[in-house]
Amino acid sequence: MTRNEVTELVITQKLLKQLSWAQLAEAIGLSKEWTTAALLGQMTLNATQAATIGAMLDLPEAAVSQLQVVPYKGSLPTAVPTDPLIYRFYELINVYGTTFKALIHEEFGDGIMSAIDFSMDLTREPDPKGDRVKIVMSGKFLPYKTY
Repeated sequence: MTRNEVTELVITQKLLKQLSWAQLAEAIGLSKEWTTAALLGQMTLNATQAATIGAMLDLPEAAVSQLQVVPYKGSLPTAVPTDPLIYRFYELINVYGTTFKALIHEEFGDGIMSAIDFSMDLTREPDPKGDRVKIVMSGKFLPYKTY
């Protein structure tokens, strides 16, 4: 069973069981953001977490094992995403990427924001003109070193 097959099975079983990403996350004691990334094939679960998810979703043992394998990260099917929602993030980086870079370098110096030592929180922000998506990302600053 491949990791992509496991991802498809997770999505199917989640729908059949009428579970939310937040419910699955709560069961393993992690954020809905990290858990969703893991179950979509971007992170690695430990044995206990994988067994819990496997039981909740009635996954075969091969799928439970595959959830514990370090995945190949970055699974978009094309260089420029075609899904409208994901494309908007691509557009956001194209428009504001240089702004993020300039402001981070001005505030912190020459370095990068980690996507490894990282957390994210996605919430709905009610607004009378239409609800808003609020995403807060926090990544450790990693300065470039001289040698």
